[in-house]
Amino acid sequence: MTTTRRFARLALATGFAGLLIMACAIAADAPHGAMAMDAQQTRIDQLLQDQDPLAPPGVDVDFWHKVLIPRDNALTSARIALGRKLYFETRLSADGTVACATCHDASRGFTDQRMVAEGIGDKLGQRNSPTALNAAFMQTQFWDGRAASLEAQARLPIVNPIEMGHPDEKAALAAIAKDPQYVEMFQSAYGRAPNFDDLARAIASFERTLVFLDAPFDRWQAGDEQAVSESAKRGFVLFEGKARCASCHMINGANPLGTDHRFHNIGVSARNQNFESLAHKALALLDENDGAEEVDRLALETDMSELGRFLVTKNYADIGSFKTEQLRNLGITAPYMHDGTLTTLWDVVDHYNKGGEANPYLDGGIEPLALSEDEIDDLVAFLFTLTDVRFAEANQAAIRSQQARAAKQRPFRDTALAERRVLPFEDRVFGGPALGIQGDMP
Repeated sequence: MTTTRRFARLALATGFAGLLIMACAIAADAPHGAMAMDAQQTRIDQLLQDQDPLAPPGVDVDFWHKVLIPRDNALTSARIALGRKLYFETRLSADGTVACATCHDASRGFTDQRMVAEGIGDKLGQRNSPTALNAAFMQTQFWDGRAASLEAQARLPIVNPIEMGHPDEKAALAAIAKDPQYVEMFQSAYGRAPNFDDLARAIASFERTLVFLDAPFDRWQAGDEQAVSESAKRGFVLFEGKARCASCHMINGANPLGTDHRFHNIGVSARNQNFESLAHKALALLDENDGAEEVDRLALETDMSELGRFLVTKNYADIGSFKTEQLRNLGITAPYMHDGTLTTLWDVVDHYNKGGEANPYLDGGIEPLALSEDEIDDLVAFLFTLTDVRFAEANQAAIRSQQARAAKQRPFRDTALAERRVLPFEDRVFGGPALGIQGDMP
């Protein structure tokens, strides 16, 4: 299947306006719909041309090197160069078609802009690909936090059967270990021959250079009143007040990502889940093997993916809980949530406005918000101001695309629930829409 045809199928499946236009600009030989690796490298050169990777702007240098950088993987130019080469290395996949950059594409906000990731053999996983932007600041990696560091995260996709597909770390290393260029670069970076631990360390080193924290919001906060619209300013007031976003997504100079780094059940795709049955099934399998690769397999290859953090902790309080993702660069990283089911930021706000989807493990803080349509528009306007100015053109394209889609359909909008004119339990009690009230009536 050609790249353009694959994007045509994806556009029809997801309703993303503009994907076909984007596809026309992508090299025809790019695997799995990703921009060609050499074109991505050029894009990264453009994005990072004025940024010192050893001292990213807006980040305290001592905090960066003494707190965020692991002691056993000090950041150096040689390690960044090796990691960058490995990030684009398709030989790290069993069939030579997938690299880190396939699902974390420089032309797509360092995601793949798919609902769920596609790996070797066009196999689809169960999870949406988070952006690699600013991943260095996250306290855990993956939607369920099953990796404690970027180094731990980098290892798992390479040996996951439906991502990069190597049977084990030895096989993956063998694919590049005898390459003279890699031998030289590993020696320069770590003082030894190629090995899988250093391979993961190097990829993590490169990913730490992807710091993008210069958004219109930041410029407004620094005193530039023209940096954001009046609508966005009203949206920020809602964000910190009535919309209750800041309960989990507090954003300020000390916490620029807008996340509490915790895990919450916010009722995404929960309506059709039998969490108890899934939990019993997962516990039986984890009793036999609870290693990192088995947890990774359950998260990406089975319906137990919906258990979220529970797969890591086996704590019933974590059922259906997923990490509070960062808010940075939201405009260019759709679709949203762990399963990619929310296509636009209007869908995201509609989901929260109605109080999520009721389930026994829903976080107590998730409740209807009674936001009006104007307030929803203002809140969305604010969220788009969190995209780094280096992605301004892509952000504006996303605004237009999402506006067009939201004007045609808002599948998660439920005004009756949002305004508490009907309560979630009433459908169960009355066997249908309570009192004949339609959820999206004005």
